[in-house]
Amino acid sequence: MSKNLVAYFSASGVTARLAKTVAAAAGADLYEIVPAEKYTSADLDWMDKTSRSTVEMKDPASRPEMAGEAADVSAYETIYVGFPIWWYTAPHIIKSFLESHDLSGKNIVLFATSGGSGMGKTEQDLIPSAPGAVFKGGKVLSAGTSEEKISAWIKKLGL
Repeated sequence: MSKNLVAYFSASGVTARLAKTVAAAAGADLYEIVPAEKYTSADLDWMDKTSRSTVEMKDPASRPEMAGEAADVSAYETIYVGFPIWWYTAPHIIKSFLESHDLSGKNIVLFATSGGSGMGKTEQDLIPSAPGAVFKGGKVLSAGTSEEKISAWIKKLGL
């Protein structure tokens, strides 16, 4: 088992592709954060005020349920957490993941995919969901980010 884990949520496949590249560059194990109820394209229609993703993101207490076995994070030192940016922050299922584990003393490195916005206040938004964890060097990756650039970013983190 690696000392690194890449845990990711991907609604469209873009974050999944980049998560695999991050895992390879970091020598990390891979864990997919899967929602209990898969998101449809209608659920992801951010222009529809009644779409599932819009309703979830408007409710600060929303914690979508996850499917499958929970990740055993006990042996990992660093957890890279990947997700698409929704409404200038992480989807609430990321809070579901963080809050379902004891991450105290672990390094958390955020990476996100976005069609145009940056990380904004994502880190500040997620810190309360992982008490005692140390957040380090989050980054937005575009769909076409090369393996070389991802490797350079990970090396620069020094973890």
